[in-house]
Amino acid sequence: MSSDEALFASIEPSEAASAKPAEAEPLADASAEAPQRVRPTPHKSKLVELLKNPKLPEDDRFAVEESIERYKSWIGDMASIDATGNELVRQLVDLTNDYKKSVELDLIWDSGEDFLFRQRGQLKIDNSIIEEFLPWLIDPRVIPALADQDLFAGPAGAFAAAYFSSSLTAPASDISMEVRKKDQDFTLSRRAYLKASFKSDFPAGATSSMDVWLAYVAAECKTNLDKTMFQEASATSHDLKVAVPAARYYLICEYLDMTPISTAGTDIDEVLILRGKRLGSNKRKAYSSAANRKRLRSEYVDYIEANPIRYDVVQRFGDHLKSLFEAKDPNEEDVVTKGYF
Repeated sequence: MSSDEALFASIEPSEAASAKPAEAEPLADASAEAPQRVRPTPHKSKLVELLKNPKLPEDDRFAVEESIERYKSWIGDMASIDATGNELVRQLVDLTNDYKKSVELDLIWDSGEDFLFRQRGQLKIDNSIIEEFLPWLIDPRVIPALADQDLFAGPAGAFAAAYFSSSLTAPASDISMEVRKKDQDFTLSRRAYLKASFKSDFPAGATSSMDVWLAYVAAECKTNLDKTMFQEASATSHDLKVAVPAARYYLICEYLDMTPISTAGTDIDEVLILRGKRLGSNKRKAYSSAANRKRLRSEYVDYIEANPIRYDVVQRFGDHLKSLFEAKDPNEEDVVTKGYF
């Protein structure tokens, strides 16, 4: 079983979920009531991995343990929100901003060592927060239509193509169906089951079977979006939309690190910038040492406080998701009356 299949195996109702170890945190379907919904935890996984990392300076170990406790409070506070609609989204954003600031400042910036600051991109300490936050928007209290949908939210290896690796000289029983997937930080997916055989009755010994995740919404999350990342996302969005033409693809970044490029010539539906423009390279260079970070702390605090995750941008993403459930196939009588569709 591939990693993405293992991740999503627990989304299946009751039996599969109950078969998981008690410590596992399975995904629940997007239509589930809030108290029963258990979401994916990519950020928590990164914190736990960091604590086990042999390269982590001993002086940083206590700070990581404190961050794990703050993480638990963040999740608990989001789970206890008693609100609906836009107000629920606003409170989720506020809590996430508070938690993100603590990770960026208390854990990474205030470290007396340079390991966490220099390796933050590879370790995905802070940029995995957005990946964990997005599934919290997938809630019937925010998008009422979800209550009637068979959808699952979270990171997935989204189906991109199917192909056959068999040849004329291969045994007639070996059709060898293969699937190509694209790992996505966030998806709204449905599970599909594929079966292929050279025999119409699909005999057990001569049939290829597998299940895949069809991503009807996919989003790639970036901390600093540059031109190379944009081009990679353009290629990925095309692949996913060839596989599922009705899909929507979003590129979500915290900071923009490029000159804006029109998405009109791509299959990206929209680029969403959560925070603002990335600091210039000369300023980032000044922050490279622990001594300078200590001296320039107030300057950095002003910067991150001036550039929080913006509620209006998150709400725009939520509105995009809502609109997907409002679109319906046109009625023939209405189309004839209006003269277009």
